[in-house]
Amino acid sequence: MPENETRQPVRLAHLDAPSYSEWVSRGGATVILPAGAFEQHGPHLPMGTDALLSTAIAEVVAARCGAKVAEPLSYGHKSQQKSGGGNHLPGTISLDAAALIAQARCVIVGFLAQGVQNLVVLNGHYENYQFLYEAADLALGDLRAAGGGGPEPTVLLLSYWDYVSDQALAEVYPEGFPGWDIEHGGVLETSLMLHLRPELVQMGRAVSHPAAQLPRFDRLPVVPERTPSTGCLSAPDGSDARKGELLFSQVTQDLATDLRQELEIA
Repeated sequence: MPENETRQPVRLAHLDAPSYSEWVSRGGATVILPAGAFEQHGPHLPMGTDALLSTAIAEVVAARCGAKVAEPLSYGHKSQQKSGGGNHLPGTISLDAAALIAQARCVIVGFLAQGVQNLVVLNGHYENYQFLYEAADLALGDLRAAGGGGPEPTVLLLSYWDYVSDQALAEVYPEGFPGWDIEHGGVLETSLMLHLRPELVQMGRAVSHPAAQLPRFDRLPVVPERTPSTGCLSAPDGSDARKGELLFSQVTQDLATDLRQELEIA
C-alpha cells in the first residue's frame, strides 16, 4: 500500500476525482456501496437509521480492506408490515421495485465501467435485498454486452445482520432472541445507534410494548391496527451502547475477514 494511502479518505465523496482515478488505475479496486432506506423507526430512532448503520459498517470494513465507500442508496424499497411496520406509516418514503433496481443498476454499472474490480453492496434494509440482487445481475449483463477487455468484475451482496454471530445474539438477548422478523426498531438497531450515533437516539421517547403479532401471510392493503402504534415491531427494552459496540465490533471484524479472503484484497 502506498504511503499516502492511509491519508486518503475512505468515503469517495470526500476524495477528488484525479485521486480516485489513480486509485482505480492500480487495479483490484474495491468499492462498498451501502444501501438503506428512509423509514420510520419508532419515536426514538431517526428515519435514516438503515443507511446510517450500513454506511458506518462499510467505513470500518473498507478501512481494514483497503477499499472505498460510495455514497449510500438512502431510499429503499417499500416498507412491509411484517418487517418494517408498513409503507403506510408517516416518515417512510420509499421507492418501488423498478426505481430501486434502476438506481442501483446505474450506480453499479458506473463504478465497474470505470475500472472498479469489486463492488460490494452492503444492505441495511430488509426489503431491498432481492431488488439489489436483480440490479447487480442486470448490471453485469450490461457490461458483458458492452464488451471490453480485462478480468470480469465481481459483485458481492450481503445484509449486515447476516454477520451477527450466535454468540453475539446470546449476549445481546440474554432471555432469547425473538427473531429477525420483529427486530425493526428493537434492541439490535437501537443498541447499534446508541454506540454509533447516540446524539440521534431519544431513549426517553422509547416505548415498551409487546412484540407485534402478525399473520403468516401478507395482506394488501395492510390492516394498520396490526402494526404497533410506535411503528416498532418489538420494543427496544434492554438496549445499550455496550451491546451496540459488541455487535459492531463482531460484524465488522467478520465481514472484513470474509471480504479479504473472498476478493483476495489487503
